Amino acid sequence: SILSLMILVAVDDFLFRSKIRTTGKNAGVDLSFPSSPDDVLEQARTLKPSLAIFDLNSAKMEPIETIGRMKQDPELGSIRTLGFVSHVDAARIQAARAVGADEVMARSAFAAGLAEILLSHGTSRP
Repeated sequence: SILSLMILVAVDDFLFRSKIRTTGKNAGVDLSFPSSPDDVLEQARTLKPSLAIFDLNSAKMEPIETIGRMKQDPELGSIRTLGFVSHVDAARIQAARAVGADEVMARSAFAAGLAEILLSHGTSRP
């Protein structure tokens, strides 16, 4: 199963989604924005993305549970997952790591490194 250079963005904060969308467009990276936890899993199965980004503070996207479901699924377990938290939330960070999130970072660090993160997963480097 070859992973595509597509990035799933499970973020429902409108302003932050717009920022990610614009950065992705400028970087020439294909992004997909699933609308629900089930949609995340369905798109992950169909698109085989190289990365799935989760806002760990989103209630709607059930990020901890959804990452856990991805990691327990033999077909989806190899997809890299990155979660960000809007402030230092030790319990949430711990929960994300416990279910198998590959990377967890502060929202500020994620925002600062956004272009690099999208480019490193969404383009084929020579």
